[in-house]
Amino acid sequence: MKAAVMQGPRTSAVEDVPDLEPNPKTLLVKVSYTGLCMSEWPLWAEAERGARFGHEPVGTVAAVGAGVQSFSVGDRVSGLAATPSFAEYCLMDEQEAVLVPDNLSDVDSTAEPLGCLISAASKLNLSKPGDPVAVVGTGYMGLGMVSLLRRLGAGTVAAVDTRPEARENARRLGADAAYSPGEVPERYLVNGWDSTAFARGLPIVSEWAGSEEALRLAGHMVGIHGTLGVGAWHQGGLRAVDFRLWGWKGIGVVNTHERRRSFLVECCRRALQMLSSGTWDYKGVARHVYGLDELDRAHAEMADKPEGFIKGVVRCSD
Repeated sequence: MKAAVMQGPRTSAVEDVPDLEPNPKTLLVKVSYTGLCMSEWPLWAEAERGARFGHEPVGTVAAVGAGVQSFSVGDRVSGLAATPSFAEYCLMDEQEAVLVPDNLSDVDSTAEPLGCLISAASKLNLSKPGDPVAVVGTGYMGLGMVSLLRRLGAGTVAAVDTRPEARENARRLGADAAYSPGEVPERYLVNGWDSTAFARGLPIVSEWAGSEEALRLAGHMVGIHGTLGVGAWHQGGLRAVDFRLWGWKGIGVVNTHERRRSFLVECCRRALQMLSSGTWDYKGVARHVYGLDELDRAHAEMADKPEGFIKGVVRCSD
């Protein structure tokens, strides 16, 4: 089978690799698309020869192990990959695959990042319908959180991003207002004590930008006894934040990443059900489609964000 294999940092090539065979409880999936994820950008940028990756597959079951009972050849599936999925085929454990509803396209159904959003939202304690919230960083994941929090009953949704196009996307997907970092209104900032401190800030702030500056700003935007949910991957060194301020405000800081694979699979299933029913309208955002031989351009553009880029996917097979 064909797969994208790293030749060194930032350089891949499509090579023939050994075919995969399902064990008794796995599925062999012919991968139609694999989503791009910033968590893998360093794997690409710093790769050693022979490295392979990809973890957001969607495709069609090509073969099933002898013990598989929940899926059949021809089923469309997504979920968690058991082998690198920038390839014509990957393996998926039966318990970590989810069916793709008939009314969803493959390109809209890379379930793993959608499941991560469902999981993250479940940790943010949106306790009262109408609670105001903010999302700092409105790339693909941040935009998904804007849209999801709106669907879950948030009141005013404020978005923050450095890029004008990202701010416009946030407005289109449900944000009431979108600001550059320097434009955030004073009513959303609690940087210390004064007589208006309890009247400022937001009860929930979800951070998806992944930079030190964004994390600091998100912390400033959380109101007294509010919740900061950190969803972004913070790569490239340590982060310095004003923990004295965070401690004084008594805020809760929640790492919204999920490591319970069974819970994440259920979140993937829930996400696709919500998309299928129209409860969550987060489709049509994977606008940049690349060939398997374009993996390097795909990763470069994921970082550089050309005009119109929200989510990129790699077409892995015909």
